[in-house]
Amino acid sequence: MLLRTLALSALASLAAARPAARAGSPPVQLARRLNIPAGQTLPAIDRARAQALKAAAPSHGKKNGGTAVPATNTAVLYTAEVGIGEPPQTFTLIVDTGSSNTWIGANTSNPYVPTDTSVGTNDIMFIEYGSGFFIGLEYNDTVSLGGISIVNQTIGAAQWSGGFAASVDGILGLGNTILTTETLPSGQSIPTVLDNAWSQHAISEDVIGIAFAPPDSYSDTNGELTFGGVDSSKFKGDLSFVPFTTTYPAMDYVGINQSVTFGDGAHKTPLLSNVAGIVDTGTTLFLLASDAFAVYQNLTGAVIDDATGLLTVNSTDSLKSLFIDIGDTTFEFTKDAQLWPRSLNTYIGGKNESTYLIVGDAGSPSGEGLDFINGFAFLERFYFAYDKGNSQVGFATTPFTTSKAN
Repeated sequence: MLLRTLALSALASLAAARPAARAGSPPVQLARRLNIPAGQTLPAIDRARAQALKAAAPSHGKKNGGTAVPATNTAVLYTAEVGIGEPPQTFTLIVDTGSSNTWIGANTSNPYVPTDTSVGTNDIMFIEYGSGFFIGLEYNDTVSLGGISIVNQTIGAAQWSGGFAASVDGILGLGNTILTTETLPSGQSIPTVLDNAWSQHAISEDVIGIAFAPPDSYSDTNGELTFGGVDSSKFKGDLSFVPFTTTYPAMDYVGINQSVTFGDGAHKTPLLSNVAGIVDTGTTLFLLASDAFAVYQNLTGAVIDDATGLLTVNSTDSLKSLFIDIGDTTFEFTKDAQLWPRSLNTYIGGKNESTYLIVGDAGSPSGEGLDFINGFAFLERFYFAYDKGNSQVGFATTPFTTSKAN
C-alpha cells in the first residue's frame, strides 16, 4: 500500500504535464519463453500467483477492503507480438487470461513512443502483482494484432515496473473486465482489448481461441491466439462448452467447475469433485488444492525435488491418467502429459536424466472457491475457447492430447 501511495504521488505531477468452428482473425503466433529468477522455483512462483489471484478478486461484499489487482507468472510464459500506435510500434507481451489490463514499457530498451494516434488522459495506472508491479500513465491508442486494429484502446505506458523478464515489454490482459477496477484513481473499470474488438465490430464473435503445443525448445513458437472465433484446424471433433462458474472467487476470472480423478477401471481415486477453479494462461503448471495434491503425490509415489520444487519420480510405472470432467465431457490427461519436457530440465535447475511432473500444489485447501488452475501445461494438450459473449468456455482434444511429446 505504501508503494502505491508513493507511486501515485510521484506520478501525479508527471501526468499533469502530459497532453491530454468459426473463423476469427488471422492467428497471432505465440512463443514460449522461460524466465526463472535465481533462488526461485516454478512451483513456488505458481503458488504465489494462485494466492495472489485469490486475494485480487473483487470482494462482491464477501470480504473487507482491499484493491482488486491481478497477478502474473513471469517464470514460464507465452508471448505475442502486438503493435501499438500508427505506424505501429511492436511489443512482446505476455498473454494472460488471469489479468485484464494491457500495458507496455517493462523493457526499458523498447520504450513506448507516442504517435499521432496516442492520446494521454492524464490518469495514472497502478497494478501490483504477486511478484512485481507496474506504475505508468494511461493512454488511449490503436492496438494491432492478428490482422485487426482496435482504436482508442486504453493502455498503460510504464514509468516504473519490476519483476518482469527483460525479453518482454508488458502484458496483454485478456481476462474478466472486473479485474481492471481500481487500477485507475477513479476506480472505474477499463474495457479490455477483447471488449473493444467486439464493440468496434473488429471481430464477428466475442471469442478467443487458444492453441498451445508441448514445447521442444527453450524459446518455441508453438502457440496460436485467434480473436473473434476458433481455428478448427487445431482441434479434433467438436468443442465441448461449459458455463462460467458462479463460485467466488473463481467467478471473477475465466472460472469453471470440474472434477479430477486419478486412474481408471477399478482403481479410480477422486481428487476433486465438482469444484470451482480457473483456466489461466499465466500459470505454468496444473495446480490442485493442497489436499488433492497430497493424494496425487501419494498415489504416484513422487517426492519433491529440492532443486526444482517439482515432483519427481524414479519410474513412470506408478503414473496413471488423470480424468477431468468438465460439464458432460471427460478429458483424459495422460501420464505422458503429466511429465515436464525433459529437454527443458536444465533450464529450471533440474538434471538431464530426471523425470519431473507438471502437477503442482496450489498452496491452499479445497473448498475455498479456487481449487484448481488449468495452467498452460494443461492447455498444451487441449484446445481452449474463451467465449466471453456467451459466458462459457469450450475445450476439445487435439493431436497433442495423447502425444508422447513432453
